[in-house]
Amino acid sequence: MAVFEATFPVRYYETDQMAVVHHSNYIRYFEIARDEMMVSLGFPIERCEKELGVLVPIVSVECHFRHPARMGDVLTATAEVDRVPLAKMLIRQTVRNQDGVLCAEGKVTLGFLDKESFTPVRCPDPIAALFEKFIND
Repeated sequence: MAVFEATFPVRYYETDQMAVVHHSNYIRYFEIARDEMMVSLGFPIERCEKELGVLVPIVSVECHFRHPARMGDVLTATAEVDRVPLAKMLIRQTVRNQDGVLCAEGKVTLGFLDKESFTPVRCPDPIAALFEKFIND
């Protein structure tokens, strides 16, 4: 299993009048963890697009809200992958506050598209190999 995390403060503009994080921001927080995952693997998403000619769009997002995050909180978002991606990549994600309280959890499914034709392709071999190394170690 490969688990990656990113920690960051709640910013004022992410909150509503009650100083609670607006629900739409959790999808962004999930993305922060996924970006960190790809950077940690040594293959940032822009490199996938530029060098491999493969886009990695979101196919679906599921998010369950458990506890409100608030202004002043420091959040940790995680991305967890337990299977080497083939045609799609399933990522389990969480957001916790500085006390470890689960604020949100969900799943994101990513696909792989040829950059020129926008047709589905398999996960590029270099990406699959990186996940295989992390998952099987």
